[in-house]
Amino acid sequence: MVFYLGIDGGGTGCRAAVADADGRILGRGTGGPANINTNVESAAENILAATAEALRGTDIPASDLVATLGLAGGAMQVARDRLMTLLPFAQAQIVNDGMAAARGALGQDDGILAAIGTGSVYAEQRGGEIRQAGGRGFLLGDEASGAVLGRTLLAEALRAADGFAEMTPLLAEVLEECGGIQGIIGFSNTARPVDYGAHAPRVVASDDPAARRIFDDAVAQVRHAIASLQRGDRLPVVFVGGLGARYAARLSGEWPVHEARGNAVDGALDMARQMGRDA
Repeated sequence: MVFYLGIDGGGTGCRAAVADADGRILGRGTGGPANINTNVESAAENILAATAEALRGTDIPASDLVATLGLAGGAMQVARDRLMTLLPFAQAQIVNDGMAAARGALGQDDGILAAIGTGSVYAEQRGGEIRQAGGRGFLLGDEASGAVLGRTLLAEALRAADGFAEMTPLLAEVLEECGGIQGIIGFSNTARPVDYGAHAPRVVASDDPAARRIFDDAVAQVRHAIASLQRGDRLPVVFVGGLGARYAARLSGEWPVHEARGNAVDGALDMARQMGRDA
């Protein structure tokens, strides 16, 4: 009998699920970070730990599994090749995490995924083929993400303090809480995307003029990304991630907005089953 493994791995952790040929889930597991663009060896250890937990209570060896791993950094060929040498599975493929999320959210249907949380990534599926767009990381992309919203809020507070922008109640509050210009600069020297993202709720929930301006710009960026992927069509759009619902509320009148059918682990399992059938 064939058994399948689906992995969803990112910068904060990874999730695993093992299923039989009928789709029945036999076990689930979790592990530490699995961004292979950051540390392949550490990611491999965490992936195998999550897999071992998912296999606990079964007599299935990892070497019998047909696996799809949807991983942050999965687009990097060198990292993929290195990870493949560390995996014990009977058959495996590594895809970017956005592709697994798209298959989970959309099933086999045509549509567009907008995954917007601390980071952001998009994917379109047409005829079962998935193409990912965006997701280039905090320094080079992740437009409209929580991390970028938070960074923009802090940058606007600095601009207002310098007299380059209007000082608003929210910006004054941020400056005071963060210790002024020097406090914000000190924060930025060590802050991670998740640290900037902690400021995002103040942007999306406030009616402060600066917050409205920042969020309106972000909505425009999401609109442009989706319109580019639509290519003139009106494919359904699925919004996921911590900020997904906020953008869905603003853009639901422009395209059909659907609920996600499943998550990235579900998508990875579906891709593993397809790979097993095609083998």
